[in-house]
Amino acid sequence: MNNDPENARPLIKTISLETNMVNRQSKMPLHEQLYEILKGKIVRGDWGVGEMIPPESDLTEKYHVSRIVIRQVLNRLVNEGLIYRQQGRGSFIAKVSLEQGLTRIISFTEDMLRRGLIPGTKVVFASLIPAPEDVANKLNIPTGEEMVRLERLRLASEEPMSIEESYLIHRFCPGLLEGDYSRISLRQRLEQEFGIHISRALQTIRSVAATTDQARLLSIQPRSPLLFIERISFSQQNVPFEFIRIYYRGDRYSLYNELHD
Repeated sequence: MNNDPENARPLIKTISLETNMVNRQSKMPLHEQLYEILKGKIVRGDWGVGEMIPPESDLTEKYHVSRIVIRQVLNRLVNEGLIYRQQGRGSFIAKVSLEQGLTRIISFTEDMLRRGLIPGTKVVFASLIPAPEDVANKLNIPTGEEMVRLERLRLASEEPMSIEESYLIHRFCPGLLEGDYSRISLRQRLEQEFGIHISRALQTIRSVAATTDQARLLSIQPRSPLLFIERISFSQQNVPFEFIRIYYRGDRYSLYNELHD
């Protein structure tokens, strides 16, 4: 037995798979459910930086999904910078980006009009779902609480500009899905019908590579650069009520801030 620490191979800590299971009765696709489960473990810190993701065979056996679904989810986590791969070794947890504050909250419509473009929207997905664990933790609600999930393709002068995935606590805005959000403003309806005004928000910003599905919606090539934003919105009572993910085309969109001393 070799006890020489200089010649010993480094130990790699492998992640435990004790976690939530996917729900085959849910309207949310399996790959979205598994993505939410694995991402929740990462962003909460349940899985530490540098820990190794179990092999695809273990994930397939644990979650009872196909390898295609596993690879789709892992590729998405890689593209979003949450895990990274090492040739011949496996996939590992990456360091998550830090949060940044907003200086001013503006809607997509206002933003596009300021840029001289005509805003448009197509609804990709709209349904009530049980709150995924990572989203529930961000909004301080129980896992499984009823939420509105609204996914929209945002257009600028008829050209795809971004994908927005919104999660809203349904008890704060019952009946919200009755609106046609390809024609009406989600923010205006929240304000006018439910009295919910966004007072502040916290967001993270980083660069990711477009998945195949995202590339198809945005009319770009897979793995094209996207500006990825995650945001938690707070009401005027300082209660978090919305979690949103936004994927902007990197070739058509840029952010700017005006700074003051």
